[in-house]
Amino acid sequence: MNKQPIETARDTDLRLSRQAMQRAAQRARELAAQTGTAIVISQHGVIEQITPKAKAVAQHIQAPTAPYGDKP
Repeated sequence: MNKQPIETARDTDLRLSRQAMQRAAQRARELAAQTGTAIVISQHGVIEQITPKAKAVAQHIQAPTAPYGDKP
């Protein structure tokens, strides 16, 4: 097994895979918060369910558009 840090890999995809996984995890948290879905993770060999915070859901609610001109 290669014990060199992944950041020193010659392959660009491999070198940037950590950042891609972090972005994917953040997007999964945002989506779970929007839909009220729990996230299932394994931490230290224990499977856990994390419920999204209500605050995160409120940030993504868009108010209806204001009337414009003669349209209601």
